[in-house]
Amino acid sequence: MAWFRKERKHSRSSRERLEIPADAWEKCAGCGHVGIRGQFDRNLQVCPECGHHRRISAGQYIEILTDPGSFTELYADLRSEDVLGFEGYADRIAIAQRKAGPQDAVITGFARMTEIEIDLAVMQFAFMGGSMGSVVGEKIARLARRSLEEHVPLVIVSTSGGARMQEGVLSLMQMAKTSVMIARLHEQGIPFISILTDPTTGGVSASFAMQGDVNIAEPGAVIGFAGPRVIKQTIGQDLPDGFQTAEFLLERGMVDIVVPRSELAATTARLLRMMLRREPQTVD
Repeated sequence: MAWFRKERKHSRSSRERLEIPADAWEKCAGCGHVGIRGQFDRNLQVCPECGHHRRISAGQYIEILTDPGSFTELYADLRSEDVLGFEGYADRIAIAQRKAGPQDAVITGFARMTEIEIDLAVMQFAFMGGSMGSVVGEKIARLARRSLEEHVPLVIVSTSGGARMQEGVLSLMQMAKTSVMIARLHEQGIPFISILTDPTTGGVSASFAMQGDVNIAEPGAVIGFAGPRVIKQTIGQDLPDGFQTAEFLLERGMVDIVVPRSELAATTARLLRMMLRREPQTVD
């Protein structure tokens, strides 16, 4: 009889229910911590265990630093050209554009940061290592000129392997061009805050990236000019551990403050309010 017959319910095992796809896990390069990708995403790609700051895109920095929907891109039509006929350069540009977008190694525009009008440039390491060629220098110089004309603070987020060797002396000229425009901002008392992320090296670190009224660095960021091997061969001496990290440079006055990614926007806005002599923002 059906009254005495026990029906078996087919249920999935707990092991099967809890199975997570392999590509959902992320591993921290700093401490080896393994966590779910969503955890890293919510933490702005900062390891919750050791605080290691992973590299993120220019678009992500724009989201972190600016008021929602306030960013307007400028000079997006500028494109790199192989004016020197450097072997393979045109192909490298095409590959970089497919990988990181057509804006070259920097995205420039204007936005609001806690209701403060700013001009913002964010470098893109995914585009040929954030190398500075003629387009990068021109976009930053134009943006600095706009800050000068509009009397708007300038904020630049740097990440770069240095000057773009495929453009030869043309890339090196961008160091002088951008530095001249930054000097004009200083003369007019227009605030310029430089945010240095991992890595900021070569011609970028030797020009505008280290010329801020305040130089902010992310924790653990590698900041320097030449690589450790080149420096050691040049001076013939052993170098201290971590001598090119943000914390090492902070101790020696090369950067002004080391700020975690989650606090970048609030810290930058607070500094700008001080420089502009505005009232601190009230929190409801």
